[in-house]
Amino acid sequence: MRTHATLTERRSPWVVFARHDDPWLSTETDELQRQGGRVIRLDGEELRDPQALFAAFARQLGFPPYFGHNWDALVDCLHDWHGHGGDSRDAAILIDRADGLLGAEFLGCFVSVLCQAAWRANLQLDADGIPAEDTPPFTLHFTFLLTATPPAAFTTATANGMDVAVTQEENRLTATLTGPDWPDTAPRA
Repeated sequence: MRTHATLTERRSPWVVFARHDDPWLSTETDELQRQGGRVIRLDGEELRDPQALFAAFARQLGFPPYFGHNWDALVDCLHDWHGHGGDSRDAAILIDRADGLLGAEFLGCFVSVLCQAAWRANLQLDADGIPAEDTPPFTLHFTFLLTATPPAAFTTATANGMDVAVTQEENRLTATLTGPDWPDTAPRA
């Protein structure tokens, strides 16, 4: 069974690389907003090094002052977003002008972190794969929007992330988590 990329459902793939003018994007963001979700945009030009990336996420998403400005803290703050100033709406985070990230040494780690945060937020599972009882799941997906670089060019760099599997889907590249530590459990009603 093939799983198509979505920004409106609590399932993988968690990260998508797509052209900025891909019709899929407008269809998905329109549907997310129609369902009451929100679209948040970050500028890929501001994410060229980890410290600038952490600062941009903290600023745009309103992370709490105790945000640790490291990869683990980014996973935690994205996963716990509803608990510290974020509202309970589903969200898609779009990274505009992401072409320049292709050469970033940290890209594989960054995609892995985004996948981990989305996995935790969408499924609200603990490290043992057991559903959290006190935190409702919310839809969270990430899309890298490209203007000149084909999504397939990101395959090798993205696949270098820990436990990241990539798939070419139509004109998009999708990334999700793989392996026994990341069960892709269907959301509970």
